[in-house]
Amino acid sequence: MHSSAQLKEIRQYYQQQLVSQLGTAVVVLNNRLEIKYLNPSAEATFNKSLNRLLDKPFVESFVYCSLDVERLAQVVRTGQDFTDSDVILESIDNSRISLEVSASVILIEGKTRVLLECKQIDKQKQINTEMFQEQQWQAARDLIRGLAHEIKNPLGGLRGAAQLLDRELTTEQKEFTSLIIEQADRLTNLVDRLLGPNQLPKLAPMNIHEVLETVYQVKKFDNAKGIRFIRDYDPSIPEIDIDSEKLQQTLLNIVGNAIQVLDENGQIVLKTRIATNQTINGEKVKLAIKISIIDNGPGIPASLQDKIFYPMVSGRANGTGLGLSIAQTLVHQHHGKLACHSYPGRTEFSIVLPLPKRPNQ
Repeated sequence: MHSSAQLKEIRQYYQQQLVSQLGTAVVVLNNRLEIKYLNPSAEATFNKSLNRLLDKPFVESFVYCSLDVERLAQVVRTGQDFTDSDVILESIDNSRISLEVSASVILIEGKTRVLLECKQIDKQKQINTEMFQEQQWQAARDLIRGLAHEIKNPLGGLRGAAQLLDRELTTEQKEFTSLIIEQADRLTNLVDRLLGPNQLPKLAPMNIHEVLETVYQVKKFDNAKGIRFIRDYDPSIPEIDIDSEKLQQTLLNIVGNAIQVLDENGQIVLKTRIATNQTINGEKVKLAIKISIIDNGPGIPASLQDKIFYPMVSGRANGTGLGLSIAQTLVHQHHGKLACHSYPGRTEFSIVLPLPKRPNQ
């Protein structure tokens, strides 16, 4: 039999050894929610060393942290554990991670400490979100196609009847048939816009930066607010098969939306990078081009972020809710994906387009 002292020593030894070997990121905070310890996994997850973060408030150690400070403080006061399954952290280099965080109270040498166990969930969350959004977007498209058929047929009959009636009426009475024809045409145009572009893209090899430069020049001269544009291009990106007109339409729409919500201190970044190991609409892609449009505006309300690509959904009082839906369709026609991440002070729309596989891939 082992003595109590021996068992205590064994426990302490393995606890100390295992914490440093765990794949789960472990963070220890004091009762002021300042960082007192990170295990190696936490340092790797946050891409910051204990030396840099020691004694700093956890939430303030990141450019953005969605973890509720009051909820953490409540753990200290009440000792009640909690788990947040969707915590977003963003660092100064704009790297963004999603975590599942469990918080609990522990005692170390008689002092109250908060233990955070952080599990990174980026990949699975991204795949699940994209699959859900794709299904919802496709369902909305199918619904609109069905409604369009049911609306356009009677509209055509209504317009035709008004034209026939117009021949039998006096000049004064024709005012009413003209109104019927005008409104029927307006509704037909609205339905056509809801359906989005019906022509497949005409693909041709092109440098993506030529499209971005055109967008930059157009919006540079349509810039009454004096918004600052920053171009951050990766010159190593090769040519890719695109429909420059359709892609330009997509980018102009996104940049135009950003300009509308920004004030005179606004800034828009046009950024390109090579992205590796991407998942696009459920398929794994080794190499892709990522185009980012980033602004420092007020952000998109969280309640709208999962819906902004649906038809008739808009965050502006005077918005039609069609621009981003059409942009999503155009990107899909390029076998790419359009995504958005937003919080107050930063909104990023990203377009990821797959690069063609090389012969040896």
